[in-house]
Amino acid sequence: MTVKAWQVTELGDPKQALAVAELPKPSPGAGEALIKVEAAALNFFDILQCQGKYQERPELPFTPGAEIAGTIEALGEGTQGDIGQRVLATPMLPSGGLAEWAIVKKEGIFPIPDELSYAEAAALFITYQTAYFALHRSGHLKKGEVLLVHAASGGVGSAAVQLGKAAGATVIATAGSADKLAVCKELGADIVINYREEDFVPKVKEATGGKGADVIFDPVGGDTFDRSRKCIAFEGRILVIGFAGGRIADAPTNHALIKNYSIVGVHFGLFRNLMPDQVMKAHHELMALYKEGAIKPLIYKEFAFDEVIDALDQLGSRKTYGKLVVTP
Repeated sequence: MTVKAWQVTELGDPKQALAVAELPKPSPGAGEALIKVEAAALNFFDILQCQGKYQERPELPFTPGAEIAGTIEALGEGTQGDIGQRVLATPMLPSGGLAEWAIVKKEGIFPIPDELSYAEAAALFITYQTAYFALHRSGHLKKGEVLLVHAASGGVGSAAVQLGKAAGATVIATAGSADKLAVCKELGADIVINYREEDFVPKVKEATGGKGADVIFDPVGGDTFDRSRKCIAFEGRILVIGFAGGRIADAPTNHALIKNYSIVGVHFGLFRNLMPDQVMKAHHELMALYKEGAIKPLIYKEFAFDEVIDALDQLGSRKTYGKLVVTP
């Protein structure tokens, strides 16, 4: 039996790099499971992998796709689980999840409740785990504190807004258009700021009586990080999530000393490798929050399997919000 899978056959933009291949249906080895893919989420690093610009550079051809949801169809020796069990899972290169079936190592399999749709499950793992890890383990966010979230309508930003509200924080969200600000309000943000039209620093100071934000969630870096230093509270925490703005900012230590704030790096991937038991614990806590209605993955659009290239093009335009999901 053959199955369809998207493969990177040459490096370049998705339109040049990707092609659908017919491959033998895979079989799980020891410590692995075969997952029937019902939904796969896209990430910006999928584009970088197509271009050969990501830190992981597998040999060609390979199948991208790091987040899926579906059902267990077969189990390899030593893999716990039940045939037919609904799961979200994280395949590893070179056998990613943009395929009809995917092989996943046992530590990359997470059970999901019946209430959670496959599309939402596929969109949940990286963004919500990263935001949860950042806010609670790295940022020590407390009830009643002020959380400033940059790029708040994006995948990880939207998760941070919801998790911040679930933790009892007052959430200030920045985004770059009226439509994205409306999305942030729907997510629960208390205050929204269009960073393209106004400086967020005085707005944050005004909203906090001059104190500043206790925790700043920054996936952007560059100028955004530089300005964030101007509105961080005394003993606040700036969480360095990524560098979507393109420039890696410098952090003058004299300024950190004067205001007694912390600059905390957030590397969820390494944390996951070192402490998988904590990741599973966080997963169960996230599932409980979902059942309570406190979080709900933000999905921009669901695409058909043959629309992957168009979906990645839209993702690369940075005009989308939330997560883009493919349904094979």
